[in-house]
Amino acid sequence: MTNKRPEFEGERFEKGLRIRRQVLGDAYVDRSIAAADDVSAPLQKLITEWCWGEIWSRPGLERRMRSVLNLGMTMALNRSAEFRLHVRGALNNGLTREEIVEIILQGAIYCGVPASLDAMRSARAVFAELDEEADAG
Repeated sequence: MTNKRPEFEGERFEKGLRIRRQVLGDAYVDRSIAAADDVSAPLQKLITEWCWGEIWSRPGLERRMRSVLNLGMTMALNRSAEFRLHVRGALNNGLTREEIVEIILQGAIYCGVPASLDAMRSARAVFAELDEEADAG
């Protein structure tokens, strides 16, 4: 997908966009970029360049480990929409469903039962969506 916004250009943006697509998938990234308007475009630029282009590209941690961290942090913050997104990313980065469930169980002790219940609901919903997509496709 090509977006004609001038702020969505440059080497750092392209690097981040490539990694963001690899982890989260083209469909999600395309929707995020296409939905950017004058208000939200600066945030999309920041996320793509710094989160994905700078942090996710660093050599110190493998993407798999970054996914583990993101699942734990989004669970702890009780950010279910981001948790769901990062369940998909974690699967794309090589985690198994069983490992994701174990992360949620670990988080139940450190983040609390309400956070773990919400995370488990989110993970199950993503697993079901992926199963439906696989059956349809």
